[in-house]
Amino acid sequence: MANIEIYTKATCPFCIRAKALLRSKGAEFHEVAIDAEPAKREEMIARSSRTTVPQIFIDGQHIGGCDDLHALDARGELDALL
Repeated sequence: MANIEIYTKATCPFCIRAKALLRSKGAEFHEVAIDAEPAKREEMIARSSRTTVPQIFIDGQHIGGCDDLHALDARGELDALL
């Protein structure tokens, strides 16, 4: 099983969509809520070079945000990573 990390904010609709897609695939993930833990925002930026949420990592590989995750799935490449 893949190690999935997703940096999120509670009210972010893109975060909700990304988590829903992962759940629909039966994937378990570790959620890092940057609104609850502000110091984690700096960690996310350092790892991804992006300031927006969600930021998704699968086995340490930066996947990107919600649109990137859905594009990966549309190309049929997400399941192999999970």
